[in-house]
Amino acid sequence: MKKIKIGITGQEGFIGKHLYNTLGLSNDTFVRVDFNKNNFNSPALLDEFVKQCDVIVHLAAKNRHNDPEVIYNTNIELVNKLISSFENTKSKPHVIFSSSTQEEKENSYGKSKKNGRILLENWAKLNNSKFSGLIIPNVFGAFGNPYYNSVVATFCHQLTHNETPKIDVDGDLKLIYIDKLIKNIINIIMSPSNQINYISIPHNYETKVSSLLTKLNDFKLKYFEKGEIPDLNNDFDKDLFITFLTYIDHKTFFPFKLKKNTDNRGSFVETIKLNSGGQISFSTTVPNITRGNHFHTRKAERFAVIKGKALIELRKIDTNEVLSFELDGNEPSFVDMPIWYTHNIKNIGNEDLYTVFWINEMYDPNDPDTYFVTV
Repeated sequence: MKKIKIGITGQEGFIGKHLYNTLGLSNDTFVRVDFNKNNFNSPALLDEFVKQCDVIVHLAAKNRHNDPEVIYNTNIELVNKLISSFENTKSKPHVIFSSSTQEEKENSYGKSKKNGRILLENWAKLNNSKFSGLIIPNVFGAFGNPYYNSVVATFCHQLTHNETPKIDVDGDLKLIYIDKLIKNIINIIMSPSNQINYISIPHNYETKVSSLLTKLNDFKLKYFEKGEIPDLNNDFDKDLFITFLTYIDHKTFFPFKLKKNTDNRGSFVETIKLNSGGQISFSTTVPNITRGNHFHTRKAERFAVIKGKALIELRKIDTNEVLSFELDGNEPSFVDMPIWYTHNIKNIGNEDLYTVFWINEMYDPNDPDTYFVTV
């Protein structure tokens, strides 16, 4: 099967980065055509990008500025530059345009998204090309920018950095988790239809701003003070907690020290306190052996060292910074692994290393969500 060549404007943004990385997990199906924001400043570079693409997902947009006209003019200009490039190169890619529920509101961002969608739709009709205009609800998930992408990102950042969140308007939120949005976009990419589509992406969750903050405050209380995993049997709680974990400053928070109770019988340590299920495993590792070197896209995971000496390393995918933690079973402790961080554990001592692992899903060999990449 011919591979689909996909370019993403706004590749480095919140949604763009998730889409780019997820497409990279299916190298047999997709080829990613890299995009740089400077391409919009050079017609030649933009033409070269456009010519390579079977599909262009147009995510690049400005959504905040002191001057509303700058928001509107910038977003319309980006659309017009794309259309000019299509005409210059005689390209007819499937264009997927991200709009938002803000289209319903009389603000500059909403107007720019609505009018930009119409411009691209008209181009597609004139050129008999495929177009999908997506109306997307509020998106939350790992690595969203606080004070920019969503109130979830802002609250998570504030609570994990000892700031006090404030509710300005206790409105109703309709939310979609980033992983579910990306699956929607990939399904649209793979759709055989050649028509003009106007697609309203359904939200997954509804909540009040105050209810969201109450839930996140509960996460912080349980997790920061007790290392306790909240109840994750509800999909919203699971997606929210996995998002919350990615805002923790690993450099200062880990390793999390556990209380070791010792008497004449030996010692006892509570390693993992759960309010939900998942899978708990135990391993021994001989000296100088490394386990792991993989990452997950949806699973929360904990490594708790109870005997021996270990080096735990983490690296966020597509970055070079490696976070390193030394753990000693004489002071039992754990490190939790955020999604999209490849991680490993190595026995750096002279005796067997004993480790207890927790992950929030039971292992499914048909859907392991485990991707091997060296830290």
